[in-house]
Amino acid sequence: MSNLLYKYLDINGAIMMLHHSNLMYANAATFNDPFDCHPNLIDFSKVPSEKCKIWDAKVIEDLESNRYINNRNDLWICCLSKVYDSLLMWSYYNKHMGVCIGINMEYVKKYIHVGYGLMVTTQGQEVNYRDIIKKPDYFRDYKDFFNYQIFTKAKAWEHEQEVRLYIFKPAPMFMALLPFQQDKNELNWKEVRSFIKIGPECFDSIYLGVNISNTDRDRVICLAKKINPEIKVYQMFPDTNFFNLIAVQEEGI
Repeated sequence: MSNLLYKYLDINGAIMMLHHSNLMYANAATFNDPFDCHPNLIDFSKVPSEKCKIWDAKVIEDLESNRYINNRNDLWICCLSKVYDSLLMWSYYNKHMGVCIGINMEYVKKYIHVGYGLMVTTQGQEVNYRDIIKKPDYFRDYKDFFNYQIFTKAKAWEHEQEVRLYIFKPAPMFMALLPFQQDKNELNWKEVRSFIKIGPECFDSIYLGVNISNTDRDRVICLAKKINPEIKVYQMFPDTNFFNLIAVQEEGI
């Protein structure tokens, strides 16, 4: 896997990420895919008879599946992509009016420390995409069910070519509210984000959407160059011969 991964953002998200120089992690239970990290990806129903000496099968099924419900609620994930030119990703993340930021993960990993949470990954892991949910048997299959829960998604999302970092039970000192959350009278803990500070050298490149305004373009380039003068700037264009996007590097910026 390449050291470079990509984050699709609208303009406000890009400004925030560059200004604060951080990676944002969101709670797994808040993702737009209802199957994402869901405990129902795993079959807990086939409880072996030898485990039913004290409690009946339903109680054991509930006890084991509840652990994975809690896993999902206690998990914060940073979602990145292996590609910067996905037509669909540009469309539904920012309608081609935002940016995609290239991040050098070889530099990022030195900023991620185990003290950020109970379990913390320092390197990204690719998501596995499946046509049909073939549930592994929790009691008979030999799997890392925790990782299976985190890195299994429907094949419908395969175009994202997603790579994930996660923090399990993040430390409160690394949690923060987004600006639109700060005026809420009641706050759902799952809406709070976790942030990891990274260095300027981690920002390798920035890709400007086909429909980005001149004002937003200037703001983003100015901020990106202020953070890392060596950052590479690309403008995205529609390919006139195919349904593809082309990235053209901006010289002299």
